[in-house]
Amino acid sequence: MANLQDLAERIDRLVLRHEELKRTSALIEQQLAAVTTERDSLRSRLAAARSRIDALLARLPAARDAVADSGEEPK
Repeated sequence: MANLQDLAERIDRLVLRHEELKRTSALIEQQLAAVTTERDSLRSRLAAARSRIDALLARLPAARDAVADSGEEPK
């Protein structure tokens, strides 16, 4: 009878542990979703910033050429 009682207690502990792990897993999934959303937002902002920088860089040679054509020294 003691063996059956021990087995029942072990099963109860396993069930509790399983429930705890399910809760932990759900929290980790929520955190992962939040971090993934933040990462995607940051990637989008980075792409927009790169685009703005590329546009500014594309204007620089034209500005230098205009100064060179006018005979002025760049400042």
